Amino acid sequence: MGGLDGWLNAGEWEAIRLSLLVSVVAVVGSLPFGVALGWLLARRWFRGKAVIETLVNLPLVLPPVVTGYLLLVTFGSHGWIGRFLLEGLSIRIVFTWKAAALASAIVSFPLMVRAIRVAFTTVDPRLEGVGRTLGAGPLDTFFSVTLPLARHGVIAGCVLAFARSMGEFGATIMVAGSIPGKTRTVPLEIYQLLEAPGGLGRAQRIVLVSVLISAAALLVSEILVRREQRQLGVEQPQ
Repeated sequence: MGGLDGWLNAGEWEAIRLSLLVSVVAVVGSLPFGVALGWLLARRWFRGKAVIETLVNLPLVLPPVVTGYLLLVTFGSHGWIGRFLLEGLSIRIVFTWKAAALASAIVSFPLMVRAIRVAFTTVDPRLEGVGRTLGAGPLDTFFSVTLPLARHGVIAGCVLAFARSMGEFGATIMVAGSIPGKTRTVPLEIYQLLEAPGGLGRAQRIVLVSVLISAAALLVSEILVRREQRQLGVEQPQ
């Protein structure tokens, strides 16, 4: 990092790198499910829809520690998914960076789905009908008409999920722990610094970096939302 090494030490830079990795993996891994659920909730009515909506939004109201506990029970070595992954595929989830990405994906998923759902509701079904009359099948219409028209909302959902993932703490520390260089993301690094003697100054620096990254992500999201509103002809308040 050159001259920046004196501002943040190697462990703090590693926490930032790991947070970025975890956030990107969380968004990319959950995006196909977010698009599918966002479209389903926006365009279809079916029995049990309220239950699905409740389950999707549950991480918003559950204490993050509870979410982390449920993930630990499910993906731990004695959990029904964790045992299968470990014994059948030799994949260990808990107390690895993959667990941090999983926790981040779960807690940020509702924000992603909400933004994508709103985006799909703004797409005019008549435009999709035109695609169908030209011979496009349902999937072709979705990928060539519906998804491109909703792209700003989809990207905004990804940005919101990314920003939320950068700040995830409670679920992460439960299912991934705080292992330096392996699972210690920015929030965990800040907590560790505040627990150490004389760590307040170091914590303030990494807090500043975290705020700048999250603010940039939210700014991108706001720009995309405003662009979507302009395309739809929604008048902006002065």
